[in-house]
Formats: sequence, C-alpha cells, structure tokens
Amino acid sequence: MKKELSDVVSERAVLAGLIRHGKNAFIDIDGKLNEGSFTLEENTIIWSCLAKLFETSDTVDLSSLYAAAKSIDLDSVFMKRVPKDYYKTLQSINVELSNVKEHAKILIKYAIAREVDRKATQIKSNIRDINIADSTPTGIVSVAEAAVFNLIDDFHGQAENEPTDIGEDIDDYIQSLIDNPKEMMGLSTGFPRFDKAIGGGLRRGNVDLIAARAKAGKSLFADSVALHVAGNLGIPVLMLDTEMSREDHIHRLLANMSDIEINDISTGQFGKSSGLQERIKQGVEKLKELPYKYVTIAGTSFDETLSIMRRWLRREVGYDENGNTNPCLVIYDYLKLTSSAQMNDMKEFQALGYQMQQLVNFTIKEKVPCLSFVQLNRDGITRESEDVISGSDRLSWFCSSLTIFKKKSEEELAEDAGESGNRKLVPLIARHGGGLADDFDYINMSLNGAFGRIDEGFTKSEYILANKKQKEGFENEVSDKEEGFVVEEEIDEDKPF
Repeated sequence: MKKELSDVVSERAVLAGLIRHGKNAFIDIDGKLNEGSFTLEENTIIWSCLAKLFETSDTVDLSSLYAAAKSIDLDSVFMKRVPKDYYKTLQSINVELSNVKEHAKILIKYAIAREVDRKATQIKSNIRDINIADSTPTGIVSVAEAAVFNLIDDFHGQAENEPTDIGEDIDDYIQSLIDNPKEMMGLSTGFPRFDKAIGGGLRRGNVDLIAARAKAGKSLFADSVALHVAGNLGIPVLMLDTEMSREDHIHRLLANMSDIEINDISTGQFGKSSGLQERIKQGVEKLKELPYKYVTIAGTSFDETLSIMRRWLRREVGYDENGNTNPCLVIYDYLKLTSSAQMNDMKEFQALGYQMQQLVNFTIKEKVPCLSFVQLNRDGITRESEDVISGSDRLSWFCSSLTIFKKKSEEELAEDAGESGNRKLVPLIARHGGGLADDFDYINMSLNGAFGRIDEGFTKSEYILANKKQKEGFENEVSDKEEGFVVEEEIDEDKPF
C-alpha cells in the first residue's frame, strides 16, 4: 500500500492555531507555508483566506474569514468545499502558540517529500527525452542530480533562516575569537603576502579570481596552490580543468616535488638514471596520498560542472556535526564557456556572467572557498585595471578578490635588476583585505617553468624601502667615519637586504 505523503493532523493544527492566536501565530510561519503545504482542499482554501485576512486584521472570526474569501473570489468555493461545521471543529482544537511553528515544520517536510516524488516522475520523463548515445555517463546522471540539488537549494534553511538581533550572543562570539585565535580567516595559498593582501587567504563562501594572459603561468600557479593545500595542509582539493590533461598536471607536480625537469619526466628520460627513477618513485608515492582530485570539464555544461562539485563534497569532503562542509578548496582553471549548449539565447558575456553568479551562489550555499582563473584581454598586457578582464563585468562584481598575474615588462625587469622574479601579482580588488600599500605596488613572483615551480618574493615597496635603507646606511657610514666613529646598520632578516 502506497504511503500518503501528508499529515492531515498537522494541517488542522496549524489552521486551528491561526484561528485561535491570530496574527501572532501567522508571523512565525509567514513565507514558509503556502497553498501547496496543504493536501486537503478545505485546508488549502482556509489557508488562502487566512493569509489574505492577516493582511489587514490581527484576529479571526467566521464572518471576517468569509469576507477575505470574497475579496479573493473564493467565496463560492468556500461555501461548496468547506463543510459548515469545519470551522467550528478547527476552533475547538486547542493548540499552543509555540506548537504552531512546530506543526508548520512538519508540513514543510511533507511538502519537500511530495516535491521529491514529483521530481522523480519528472526525471523519468527527462531521461527519456535526452539523446543517450550522445551523452556522457556523468551527463545522464546530472539530469537527476540537477533536479534534486536544485530542490535542496530551494528549501535550504527555509524553516530556520530568521533575522536575529545584531548583538545577540555577541559576548560569546567575541570570547570564542579570544579563545581560538587564527593566523588567517581562510585557507593559505602558500603565498603569505598574497594571502594578506586579499584579507587572510581563501575564505569560505567566496570566489577569488586570478586574471592572466595565456602562457603566463596561471595553471602552474593553480597547481602550486593545490600542492600546498593538499600536501602541506592535508585539505581536500578539487581541480576543475578546462585545458590541461591529468598527465600534464602529474608532470608538473612531480617536477616540483622531485627537482627534475618537466621535459625529462614527460619524455621518460629520467628512466636512464636509477637515482632519478628513485626520486620520481618517491614523488609518486606522495602524490598517491594527496587528497587531490582532478577532472577535466572541457565540453561539459556548467550545470553538470556544479553537479561534479556537489558529488565531490558529499562523497569526498563530507560535513561536520553542525552540517557545515569540512575544510576543502575548489580550483576552477579557468572560467570560460566550455560548451556551446550553455549559450541558449545568451551572448557570451551574459553566459559568463551567469556562470560567475552561479559559482558564487554555490560557494555561499555550500560554504566552500573557490580559487578561479580568468583571461586577461590584450589591454591587460600594458594596463592593470578591472576593465582588462575578458568576458563579463559580473566577473569582477561578484568576486571577493581580483588579482592580475602577469609577466613583468622589460622595463620592470631592468629596474628590478632581475633579482626579484619574472612575474608579478597585482591585487586590484580585495573586499576582505587592504590590498597592497601603494597603487604602484605588486608582489614579485619567480616562475621556473622547467621545474613546475613558482615562488613568492617581496613586494615592490619592500624592495624600494630596503634600497633606501641600504643607501642611507651607506651614507651614514661614510659621514660617521669622517667623525671618527661608525654606526652599524640593524639587520631585519625578513627584509630582502
């Protein structure tokens, strides 16, 4: 016998509570229930009339309820479908004010169950409509997943998401900060100056963007962050890749870990040396232990990509006792249109903007950090501003930080005397941080593509200050010698000189 997905007792209890307690009960459940929350026709009608009545009245009686029914053209239906003694029956049911909300929660759960049941029927129909032969296994599964996960999003927090006083429990919160100090708010990228500039690493519920030209080294940057988070921190990483193969990533990671050139690894030349073989074997064993998942999303719709991320969170990452996602990192390399199917009637910039908005929504709902990469347009070769990002303005609107990663110009290399690296990081937007000290400032980066390695150096302003101190120290030493004594320069080990 098929179980009914309803609770008529709770339906009546909610309506009885509203009749007894009036608007005091309604304000607790307003926006959480609707006509679909009820399964008996008479209950649905009465709910609609009560909701209309509470727009202008705080109390309920039969005449006012009928007047509300008339105002929304339900008076004839009310007379035909609601039994004469039904109102009196509801009126006689004694329901405490505090219990109205509890019965409403039960109705919400049953409404979800009915919607899931409806979605299941819809999924059957959708599966029969797709071209199975031209679909990927993941794409077929995503037909079902998309429907279910969207349902979860629709109902997420529906029963509990209530406004609270800004100062509620603030003493406990402040004390928890004192008792549990953190080095930073988010995940470390392995680049301390970059972490500080964007506000303390990669935060949950945020998308941090790195913009770069092709061949600038953004994928190597992504692998460096992934290796640090998965290897040094032991935190799960999901790499979503639109261009490179799994083998390409393996070559880079092994080069970084073994100090063997990528070319010697990819061509198998390391096999000529037993010593190099041993170093590769050690690197391989380390890679096997890393909580680092890779998937190519080239040709994959964005909805399917979201499904991939959700499955990874549920299968690999998991949740704590409070229902929050365990620490993890999503790396998206890089944000672009991966399938023409996602265009529909949208232009490319609109589709990219939609993707960015959905990605941000995903990180907020799942409470996960995301590091994503985007392309710089040609203007980005010579300029460093928000308008040099290829695609949509929404990319910069919705991100929590935007940083340009690019090759240094010939002038910059000459000015820096080649001592500070061949790349630079320029934070343009830092909604949680202060960015860098000056508008001209940038973080020096050294990229060694042959060994899959990228290192953070000092900022431009740190070099300028160090040079100034060095020069002033030299001048002081000369003048002091003329007076017959020498003042020694204090050495700061954290400075470049």
